[in-house]
Amino acid sequence: MMIVSSPRKSPEKDQEKTPKRKRPAKPPPAPFFAPKNLRTEAAAAIPSSSPAFATPAHPLRPFQAPAPAKAAILPILLPPATLRPLAFRTFTKKHNLTLTSTALQELATFIGRHCGSGWREEGLAEKVLEEVSRQWKNRNGGVIVDGTSPELKDILQNLEGNMSGGKIITGGGRRSGLSRQNSLMLEPTDDADHSKTTRLGLRPSGLLQREDSQASFGMSSMGIEEETEDEGVKDARRWLKVIHAFEQPRFAYNVNKKHFERITSKPSLLPSALHKTEAFRNRYNVIHQRLLRNESFQTSAVTSTRNAASRTSASSTSMQSHKITPIANLLGRHGSNHMLLGMLVILPTGSLAISDLTGTIVLDLSHAVAIPADSAWFTPGMIVLVDGVYEEEEESIGKGLSGSSGVGGTIGGKFQGFFIGQPPCEKRRATLGVSGLDGNSKDDHTIGGGFGWIDFLGVGSERAVGSRMRRLESRLLRSSSAHETPSQRGKIIILGELNLDQPRSLQALRKILSLYAVADTSDEETPLSFVITGNFSQHAVMVKGAGSGGSIEYKEYFDALASTLSDFPSLLTSSTFVFVPGDNDGWVSAFSGGAAVPLPRKPVPELFTSRIRRAFASANAGIANQEKGVGGEAIWTSNPSRLSLFGPAHEIVLFRDDISARLRRASVRLKGQKPAPPAQEQDGEEDVTMSGAADGGGADGEDAMDIDSSQQPPVVSQKEEIPYDVQAARKLVKTLLDQGYLAPFRQATRPVHWDFTSPMFLYPLPTALVLVDTTAPAFCVTYEGCHVMNPGSILVSGKRGAARWVEYEVGRVGKVRECTF
Repeated sequence: MMIVSSPRKSPEKDQEKTPKRKRPAKPPPAPFFAPKNLRTEAAAAIPSSSPAFATPAHPLRPFQAPAPAKAAILPILLPPATLRPLAFRTFTKKHNLTLTSTALQELATFIGRHCGSGWREEGLAEKVLEEVSRQWKNRNGGVIVDGTSPELKDILQNLEGNMSGGKIITGGGRRSGLSRQNSLMLEPTDDADHSKTTRLGLRPSGLLQREDSQASFGMSSMGIEEETEDEGVKDARRWLKVIHAFEQPRFAYNVNKKHFERITSKPSLLPSALHKTEAFRNRYNVIHQRLLRNESFQTSAVTSTRNAASRTSASSTSMQSHKITPIANLLGRHGSNHMLLGMLVILPTGSLAISDLTGTIVLDLSHAVAIPADSAWFTPGMIVLVDGVYEEEEESIGKGLSGSSGVGGTIGGKFQGFFIGQPPCEKRRATLGVSGLDGNSKDDHTIGGGFGWIDFLGVGSERAVGSRMRRLESRLLRSSSAHETPSQRGKIIILGELNLDQPRSLQALRKILSLYAVADTSDEETPLSFVITGNFSQHAVMVKGAGSGGSIEYKEYFDALASTLSDFPSLLTSSTFVFVPGDNDGWVSAFSGGAAVPLPRKPVPELFTSRIRRAFASANAGIANQEKGVGGEAIWTSNPSRLSLFGPAHEIVLFRDDISARLRRASVRLKGQKPAPPAQEQDGEEDVTMSGAADGGGADGEDAMDIDSSQQPPVVSQKEEIPYDVQAARKLVKTLLDQGYLAPFRQATRPVHWDFTSPMFLYPLPTALVLVDTTAPAFCVTYEGCHVMNPGSILVSGKRGAARWVEYEVGRVGKVRECTF
């Protein structure tokens, strides 16, 4: 038997490992107890490299500083009620966050265990709460801080490894879990005054040079550094960003948390049928929560008491709030009056019905009138408000449609609607919970509620970078004097449908570009951007029919456009050209044949637009400051898409669709409603606001009359005086913005990709909407603070040699302009 003896460990080696052991509850040994002149066996076995030159037999070991040991902290049991005032001051007052009871319990347990008895006197708890709130906003956790969320547990776990002696370690070790080197950390010093200030929980001025924590939330997505407000930044086009529909963040409204959550799953163009239901549920929940925020649907205990005490008075009747009844709750309530919120649908039998998340019921609108009268369209696929009476048919119970009565099915009987209306729109400032968003107030402040911390576009949230971006905008675009002529740099030129297969379209384009082209390349004299929309062909390309020449002629059309653009090098080097496709453009029109294509749709392929890109590259090759990235560019975007200028300060939606004609074809005929006459061209009216008069409203159109108010009956005499073009524009704008959705139709009428419905939402309301509709008259309308512009077609119908476009001054209003060529 062979006995293998294990090598004997050197006692010197054991002694060397002793001081390296870490015990959290045991302080490190005193210096004079540390062993002296320790060296390992490996070091002792190394022979001298050159004995003849007096090289030491044993090389000198480099000095290694001992690892910092954690100071001992005696844990305490900290009640959540004791920590509540400090947590409220840090999370709610300073960071506009709401703590739940579970989150307060988690924070109290964490602070009591890691800060000990010095959590109040030394200000340790304040630093921990500040760091937790900052990391919570960096993770986009939402307004409500929940103790059961994995984000809070992950933050506390990372913070636990970076604490020593109740303080947050500023560098070295495991500091990688924290994103800032000087975040909320006061280093110990020998200065008596500084130590006294630290014990009192005060922060010495000048030690921590950082802005409010709100300014750091959402900044990473924009790439904004501290040098953004330097005087060297003079080009506003640097802050212009085109957001494609397929790149826009996707959000879904969580009813339980009453907050928007980002969808992290990978989208698909061919998802399961379950995603269609999710798309409808999300759209319904967004409108429902928006409706409950309206004052007409909010109940008050004081108002209810007054109404109960004086039910016969007329004043109490006007103060009653509306209440939405789920369709499933109509069962057994025959003859009762209710208000329903649901989507207009068509049943397999051909009957019109209304459906919500609980069920469906047949709808009878033979006696219904619109509120306000003839102010909006109503088509299947829209989510509307219907006020009426439920009528239960006893003889039909168990037969036909009522056989599937119950939650989730079609309820027996019918709902007799007397009034129908659109869900009222909500202003952008109310949605984001921030005032002063329209340029009237320099100091933006919170007015309560809202979704200001949500980064809907991926460019930074409103409350995080909104005020800073507006200061930058006022320095780069806004003139110091109100009487000074505005610069061309703050304008966006919007061109309507450009049919390249019509030779006169290129002549009109050349004339319009010549009005804005200048001899030199000064950025102050050229517009910020040009928006050119399709259809770039009158017929669906690549279908070999209806005059279509296929892909070869389609490529030649864009080559002719490149030749026209090359004649204006000053615009190609200083402006951004954005091209939005239509339904007849490639490649999607190859299988649609000119019919409605699914939205959103991808841009025109680069195969056809390569000549235009080379034209921009040739024009920008000679500029001196090309390395700074200030040259012009051509961007081929999706339909719809968004323009973001100065982050969330300006959101401009670009959408190309003949939605007016589709509304006329699919609308529901109501009682006393006359058929709409054919669309007429608008000649004289250029700027229309939502008011009783043509010139109502202020410069921003913000104070225009709210036409969706059902409390004031419409005046027939005033509607007869309003031109049809103006009335049609108001009707179209109100319908689209009240729905908060760019395609409020059935899937068979206007299909939408189920996983890409987020780019179709108009919530929060954008600052401007470019709706290119050739079946509607050209207009510029402001409704609820959103400026809607329709340039129509670049060629004016009925006028020979006339071109039309819209000149939009960012943050203000647009004007419909015409010229001859």
